[in-house]
Amino acid sequence: MAADPFVLDTTGRDIHGEGALLRARGAMTRVELPGGVVAWSINRIDVLKRLLGDARVSKDPRRHWPVWRQGGIPEDWPLHLWVSVRNMFTAYGDEHRRLRSLVSKAFTPRRIEALRPTVEAITAGLLDDLDAGPPRVDLRAAFAYPLPIEVVCRLIGVPDDIRPGLRRAVDLIFDTAITPAEALANRQDIYRMVSELVALRRRQPADDVTSGLIAACDEQASRLSEEELVDTVILLISAGHETTVNLLDHAITALLAHPDQLRLVLAGERSWSDAVHEVLRWQAPVANLPLRYAVDDIAVNGVLIRRGEAIIASYGAAGRDPDFHGPTADRFDITREDKTHLAFGHGAHFCLGAPLVHLEAEVALPALFARFPDLALAVPADRLRPVRSFISNGHDTLPVVLRAG
Repeated sequence: MAADPFVLDTTGRDIHGEGALLRARGAMTRVELPGGVVAWSINRIDVLKRLLGDARVSKDPRRHWPVWRQGGIPEDWPLHLWVSVRNMFTAYGDEHRRLRSLVSKAFTPRRIEALRPTVEAITAGLLDDLDAGPPRVDLRAAFAYPLPIEVVCRLIGVPDDIRPGLRRAVDLIFDTAITPAEALANRQDIYRMVSELVALRRRQPADDVTSGLIAACDEQASRLSEEELVDTVILLISAGHETTVNLLDHAITALLAHPDQLRLVLAGERSWSDAVHEVLRWQAPVANLPLRYAVDDIAVNGVLIRRGEAIIASYGAAGRDPDFHGPTADRFDITREDKTHLAFGHGAHFCLGAPLVHLEAEVALPALFARFPDLALAVPADRLRPVRSFISNGHDTLPVVLRAG
């Protein structure tokens, strides 16, 4: 195993090239994050799944990351918000179960299915707008981005006037090349906007998740503190759209760049679900997710992760693990029998919103390709620029031609 930490590219210029280099260093290897913070990157799917389900792995820095407890992380650390929030994303054990239970009622199968008409209506409206516009368009900005944003904003109860600012703030949360000053300013901005949202919904309750969380907080503070309330809304807004944006982005790109695969789906020989799961494996929407911490010493495959050391889940590298998916792991193939992936995590922190992401994708993708049967990439797929992040795996823009001629 290499002695020196692998320095992650903060710009995310080559997520999968970097993933291959990480796997070559072993199932687990030390990486350097912004600010010189060192963590263990878990790069193989079997080892990652094992650790994600291990009770000796925590997401609570206040209890289990000595560097954090001892004040070793500055306020302007670019990844500060990924660690400092107090919600189910950074909770452990009973605290995690308490916080997750307050949110999970909004993501039951019945409630997700009840959102289908909303997703269909938003999709149809976006397609109408595209149909009425120019033949060439940035489909990430005009379709992949606004669909999940609109869905999550309605679900959470975000009014129209707050949305643009929150979108900018969330984009900056995922920007891992952000400067310390920008990171600190952005954290202050998002807390101001979400606090204003909570104050609004406290004055004007509605049938949305934020109002439900406020009721839980006001009725019994022991169930949910004010800090946890605000931080939970931040989590839902940020996590509630980024995965879907990148999934739609990569699904459209992959199918257009592999017309033989697209034909299988359009002919009904393979399902849209096949396509979605292969995209999630091949292009994990979140490439690297910070952070977890070893509660005790953990020995895995002859490597020791010491108590208190940080861990990063490298979903992008694990999704293309050739030890699991064989020599074709780098190939997009919706016919592959085993599409196992960990794009939504595993274990106690498995993403609550995964069913909603699937619903949005399986409504939006067939509707898009049905409306625009001549849809084509406007530039070769290998010329698309990635977003500036080693966390978020998507394209900066997705230029397409909607109609032939």
